[in-house]
Amino acid sequence: MMMLTATNPFTGASFGEYSALSQKQASARIGDAQSAFPAWQKATFADRGAVLCKVAAKLRENKHQLAELMAMEMGKPIKEGEPEVEKAAWCAEYYAEQGEKFLADEVIASDASLSYIRHQPLGTVLGILPWNAPLWLAFRFLAPALMAGNTCAMKHDPNVPGCALAIENIFTETGAPNNIMVNLAIATDQVEAAIRDPRIAGVSFTGSTAAGRKVATIAGAEIKPVVLELGGSDPCIVMADADLDKAADTATLSRIINAGQSCIAAKRIIVETQIYDDFIERLKQRLAALKLGDPLQRTTDVGPLARKDLRDNLERQVAQTLGAGARCTYKSEVPEGDGFFYPMTLLTNVASGMCAFDEETFGPVMAVTYADNIDAALQIANNTNYGLGAAIWTNNSAHIERAINELESGQVAVNGIVKTDPRLPSGGIKNSGIGRELGPQGIREFVNIKQVWIK
Repeated sequence: MMMLTATNPFTGASFGEYSALSQKQASARIGDAQSAFPAWQKATFADRGAVLCKVAAKLRENKHQLAELMAMEMGKPIKEGEPEVEKAAWCAEYYAEQGEKFLADEVIASDASLSYIRHQPLGTVLGILPWNAPLWLAFRFLAPALMAGNTCAMKHDPNVPGCALAIENIFTETGAPNNIMVNLAIATDQVEAAIRDPRIAGVSFTGSTAAGRKVATIAGAEIKPVVLELGGSDPCIVMADADLDKAADTATLSRIINAGQSCIAAKRIIVETQIYDDFIERLKQRLAALKLGDPLQRTTDVGPLARKDLRDNLERQVAQTLGAGARCTYKSEVPEGDGFFYPMTLLTNVASGMCAFDEETFGPVMAVTYADNIDAALQIANNTNYGLGAAIWTNNSAHIERAINELESGQVAVNGIVKTDPRLPSGGIKNSGIGRELGPQGIREFVNIKQVWIK
């Protein structure tokens, strides 16, 4: 029997093993979710919403335990984990409240006496999830799909088997209808069979661009709708007229939250030349004030990376970037021990062609470059194969409008942080993905947009 092993990234030690499903068992679980679909599809929006609200309440009831589990399985500081659980609960409640409105019939005038669009669920949807936000990313998938009337097969990352089981248990403990959400605890090499299973009606994937290409290829061959939220190398432009303290605070938070392991983190800081040295000093001061340590301690700001191979890859990226001419302006100390820590690192004079500019860096590494004006800043920002999020800090209305129109990304934050919000669509362009999650757009990704024409 294959096992999924949980490893504590703070100690490097394994601490839990969970049975993985065999191919036969996985197929049976998909069948369970499909069998639950007819009754769940017929449930009223009010009934579906009531289930999601009970799940949200149970999430909050178990907030501390879930945050501890995330800290132990993937290293998220507990003071970040508890708000993540709250955000997952909010997402469930939001769709419980808004789902019926988002999926209401839409009348469109035509040559019919009455013509309209009806939004109906597709069936059982497969969600393939990453480890870096185990609760939030699960409910970003589950809440809209379930509220639309689909059932869900949740394939979580092997790094967080305990979190996946905990989510399944929450549905069970609240008395949710059996198998509207099943925990598909399978190994990575079993995912293709799950995607190809004829009972899976659509696929939602969050993860790397390389893995997303594979998922898209398989789903495309099976002619199944797919939503991909992939990697990012988000630019954060800081112009000379910005509130520099707020910009430095937000850029640091965006880059360092979750130990920098976020697709929508500010990964390339593009600073107007005349304030370049000043802003670097502000960033350095803020990084130096943060504490790396045990994610279970509330005094910890930055925890370890989730896995040793992630740390090794980050070391490669930084070494190659420095070898290409960038400077290391700041590097923090790391705690002693066997944890997968990477020092908070400030790289300056980073340019196109360097590893930290061209590749996605998944860790507490901030890459800073300069631009002489708004034209150069926008050109540098768009000089990437990614297009997830982007930010600009300025008080110049003309520059703001240009950034909104010209930045090649799925979302733009002006004088604020790029973040996900249940009320707003989230997703990318270029190599950062296709489709949208969240907002009214997200809940419509896995529905049949059925045209009705009545004479």
